Amino acid sequence: MTEKTEKTSHIPKQNDEFAKLSWRERISYGAGDLAQNLIFGTVGSMLLFYLTTVYGISAAAGATIFLIVRWVNVFWDPWVGAVVDRSHFKAGKYRPFILYYGIPLTICAALLFLPIDAVRGNVIYAFLAYLATALIYSFVNIPYGALNASLTRDNDEVSTLTTVRMTEANIGNLMVYTFLPLFVQLASPGKQLKDIGFFGIKLNLGDYTSPHAGGAYFLVMSIYMIIGFALLLCTYFGVKERVLPTKQETDAVKYSDLFAEIKRNKPLQILGLFFLIGFTFMFFGNTVWPFYMQYNVGHSEWMASINLIGSIPGIFLVFLWPIVRRKIGKKQFFYIFLTLFVIGQIVLWIWQFPTFKDSPVLGYIGRFLMQWGITSATGYMWSLVPEVVSYGEYQSKKRVAGIINAIMGLFFKIGLALGGIIPGYINAFFKFDGSKATQSAAALTGIQWSMIWIPIVLAFVAMWIMSKYPLSDADVKQINLKIDQRKVAGKI
Repeated sequence: MTEKTEKTSHIPKQNDEFAKLSWRERISYGAGDLAQNLIFGTVGSMLLFYLTTVYGISAAAGATIFLIVRWVNVFWDPWVGAVVDRSHFKAGKYRPFILYYGIPLTICAALLFLPIDAVRGNVIYAFLAYLATALIYSFVNIPYGALNASLTRDNDEVSTLTTVRMTEANIGNLMVYTFLPLFVQLASPGKQLKDIGFFGIKLNLGDYTSPHAGGAYFLVMSIYMIIGFALLLCTYFGVKERVLPTKQETDAVKYSDLFAEIKRNKPLQILGLFFLIGFTFMFFGNTVWPFYMQYNVGHSEWMASINLIGSIPGIFLVFLWPIVRRKIGKKQFFYIFLTLFVIGQIVLWIWQFPTFKDSPVLGYIGRFLMQWGITSATGYMWSLVPEVVSYGEYQSKKRVAGIINAIMGLFFKIGLALGGIIPGYINAFFKFDGSKATQSAAALTGIQWSMIWIPIVLAFVAMWIMSKYPLSDADVKQINLKIDQRKVAGKI
């Protein structure tokens, strides 16, 4: 009787690690992704455009700022991952970081757009403000990613959680890529009544490339920061950490585990490369989109309405992701949606020809298809991170979710950086001049390459990388069961 009681005493813990999450917990976790898009997504979407038009520095200087900060992140993020894995607070292991570092993150992100003459055009201020924001962001983003793997081991639950998370993340994308430029134009000086290309609606929109538009950027960004921090609080108070390393595992974590994990964890290697390529061409499009609309198409007033149509798949069609994956498998999932992205890109290329550019229809179609493809591919790949964490735990008997998410976050940020850096240097090479309302034919060609052709090439590279991913769903299920059995047996 005693032996039976001792064995069954392990069952609640086992069931808890394979917990079915409530909708409240799923939504609360996803609120963190929405928050980070509002806080840091604004930086990725508008900072280079702001720096090279309103702020008044050159395209090369803006790109160099991105380059240096991202190189700092290469060394910074793994250290943050090790700090996160070795830390534990009374309120939890990962959640407290979101609260403690969320406050300075929101302040620093707003200060990037500080509208005072004393700093306008100052490259040093822009660099230091962006560096501070990026370094603090790591202490929010890495624990948030690790928190994903701590909620449950259940693979179906992880899939559902990813669907909810990315729905909320794409609501954030809607707020950033659709309404942010619109709100800034509404708050900018030099207003003119313009048709926004949506059911004949006309609005008084200002010139958001004007040196006098700094106050508009700061106002809108500050509001976004406040809302973002409130959403971080929803995540902090709304989720429960269940799948956590033991004290022995935590004490054994070292910075060198980063290199050991990269060396022995093949799924991590493949997924990391996919993250790098995927987010590079995603942020190419995000960075260049305002330039493409302003100069190649010549209808920046349509940006909000076209982005609104483009946001539909990422919000209302996300529920299809688990269904598609179950029907055709994870690799085919990525092949299909990356192909859809390529088709959308080609439609957007056709749209900028003089015959079509004065009609928004091709813009709607192209943006819808490319966004459906890119949000699905770069969104659903986050669901593979917990299985990579489990694979690493099975191999090394250390659950280093912080380090693995730091590695993934590093690839993500390098992709974000390359997506901002390379278009900036391409603009500089093709003689883009942000002080001019009309660009040369060479500058327009450079924008076109950054917006259309380079992302298409990288999408095909991403397909090839995903073809090498080694873990099937059956493999992941067996790995998690074996880890749980080892815990029950007291071998961890």
